[in-house]
Amino acid sequence: MTISVWRYSHLALAVSSFLSLALASVTGIILAFEPISQKIQPYRVDSFTQLTLAQTLPVLKKSYAELSELSIDANQFVQIKGSDANGENLTAYIDPKTGKILGIPTEQSEFFQWVTALHRSLFLHEAGRLFIGLTAFLLLLITVSGTILIIQRQRGLKRFFTWIVRDNFAQYYHVVLGRLSLIPIFVIAISGMYLSLARFGLMATEKISPKIDFDAIRSKPEQKLPQRTLADFAVFKNTRLAEVQSIEFPFSEDPEDYYTLKLKDRELTVNQITGDILSENRYPTAVLLTNLSLDLHTGRASGIWAIILAVASGNILFFIYSGFAITWKRRANRVKNKYSADESRFIILVGSENGSTFRFAQIIHQQLLKQGEKSFLTECNNYTVFPKAEHLIILTATYGLGDAPTNATSFATLVEKYPQPQPVRYSVLGFGSHAYPDFCQFAFEVNQLLSRQHWAIPLVDIHTVNDRSPEDFGLWAEAWSQQADRPMSVSSDLLKAPSTRFDTLTVTSNNRTAQPDGTFLIRLRSRRRRGVTSGDLLAIYPGNDHRERLYSIGVLEKEIQLGVRLHPGGLGSGFLHGLTPGDTIRARIVSNDHFHFPKKAPVVVMIGNGTGIAPFLGMISQNKQQIPCHLYCGFRQSASFDVYRDFLKTSQSAQKLTSIHVAYSREGDKKYVSDLLAHDADFIANVLMMNGVLMICGSLTMQKDVIELLETICRTKLGKPVSVYQSHSQILMDCY
Repeated sequence: MTISVWRYSHLALAVSSFLSLALASVTGIILAFEPISQKIQPYRVDSFTQLTLAQTLPVLKKSYAELSELSIDANQFVQIKGSDANGENLTAYIDPKTGKILGIPTEQSEFFQWVTALHRSLFLHEAGRLFIGLTAFLLLLITVSGTILIIQRQRGLKRFFTWIVRDNFAQYYHVVLGRLSLIPIFVIAISGMYLSLARFGLMATEKISPKIDFDAIRSKPEQKLPQRTLADFAVFKNTRLAEVQSIEFPFSEDPEDYYTLKLKDRELTVNQITGDILSENRYPTAVLLTNLSLDLHTGRASGIWAIILAVASGNILFFIYSGFAITWKRRANRVKNKYSADESRFIILVGSENGSTFRFAQIIHQQLLKQGEKSFLTECNNYTVFPKAEHLIILTATYGLGDAPTNATSFATLVEKYPQPQPVRYSVLGFGSHAYPDFCQFAFEVNQLLSRQHWAIPLVDIHTVNDRSPEDFGLWAEAWSQQADRPMSVSSDLLKAPSTRFDTLTVTSNNRTAQPDGTFLIRLRSRRRRGVTSGDLLAIYPGNDHRERLYSIGVLEKEIQLGVRLHPGGLGSGFLHGLTPGDTIRARIVSNDHFHFPKKAPVVVMIGNGTGIAPFLGMISQNKQQIPCHLYCGFRQSASFDVYRDFLKTSQSAQKLTSIHVAYSREGDKKYVSDLLAHDADFIANVLMMNGVLMICGSLTMQKDVIELLETICRTKLGKPVSVYQSHSQILMDCY
């Protein structure tokens, strides 16, 4: 059964019973204070659990002229009924050790009587009791369905109580308090339901009447029975007060009158002369269950349990609020598209468990519409053929431990079933939290799935957003905007992104040596000291407009170094190529935390082609801890590598770089980076197995080939898909 069925069942049950549940919870909270108020009364003696009837009954016989009944309530208060020395009727709480009167019982307050009647029957008598019984049954079903949802969310009973990441207030505490209140609420539901069944006679709760052979007592009317005191009766010696519900005393000294002992589990009749047990009847199981249900449902037997019941009832009220808040939020995310899927150029698909990812998708959707583009926004499970689509944007969270959200469970099947009839450029943006072990794993799987489709063309590298970070989302938006040549602003009030801050950078050197592929290195220095790390990005605006160009940064000798390939007519590369030492530009440093050098990794493998080697140069330079570091890089010709050769050799001598592996695609054996990795497949597998990190930077074409190879290596040598290592931050990528 799918999670959707359980979720809809959970919601349907809650909707159908929320009014009666709310009323029962409020009255339940109030009634929980009644046993607490009774517990604090000074009518219980300290040694109560140690006293036997043989110790108590003789004292009471001496202290009171006539006793008709002794009873012990759930608070272990001993109450007697009889008459005093003056023949006056007496009902009182007494000390069972001394017989001293401790207080006079009072009736239940009118307020508690009123609340009890409301809680039990809604003032509707039997019809109301039936309705409350049905409410208890629905609460039981809600508890079961909610438990199954948590198990599916946590992926198994073993992880039921493991820590979860805080999302929005309502959802987070709906789950957290649900787990903590599970047992008390389950007890409330099942005990309330059982009491209702017992009330309507559906449980055999009648106690068996004692059967006494009076003829056997009369058979020796003239024989003098041995006189024994109450303290000598074996049954009284062996019965503690704590086991007793009530004792009915004989009406006279006639041997046919006897003691009736009602214990927790059975009823005894005792000869008042000899102390012999005349009859013994055990209560039916249904009676015991009814008494237990009453104790558990009311909290009358324990003040601590009564407090727990009050808290659980309060949590039920919170669940009603938070459940509807979650539902309202999900409904608010329903999309009304201006254009149909068949006529739209931009298709935005969302995979979200609680709806929070939709607000990011709406930002993209609304900006495209404002630019006059035809955009269509829907859930991943609504994927189909989009005849005019040119761009496919997938924003997806990950549910549980690396699984698809509810509205994306069919996405993989649909992608295979409905190939697009024309080339479509795609981009995947994953949402999650690093606190989970499988960070954005489903997004990585989606990216892998699309990379295998013949019609799908990657536009930008897969990006991830940690804890709905505006900065992470903005980084993707900048990269997508550059490649799609569409402005994508993230300065929305919804995201509360910080205002843009520009740095003034001065060119210190520009190596414009003619290379076969037009590669050159340019260094810049910032006027103000601010944190910048190799792997971060430099955003420049060569046209002094919205058109932004991003370049990976390598930090060497406290300067920013960019590796740039000159493209004919290239806006950004042409601008940078024309700069000379002393020129200044306004640019922006974009933090790229997910692609920083991992300082705690046991080994790092850097994989890049062309100018993708640029951030690795800075990382190698900053590798003062001499972490084992291996570089796999690819170029068109050996001349393209010459600009980096001396630096890398020097770094290798300084033990900042362990090994260098170079492939040339247009000379010699004509190899690619993937060929080098395939040759060292065992080494790569071993790196991942020992929690090492692979870093990939360069072209998307190279990235696709490398990831396909890594998928094969991971599955054949490690028995896991590559997405597992991506989600555990063992494969870091920054490709465009």
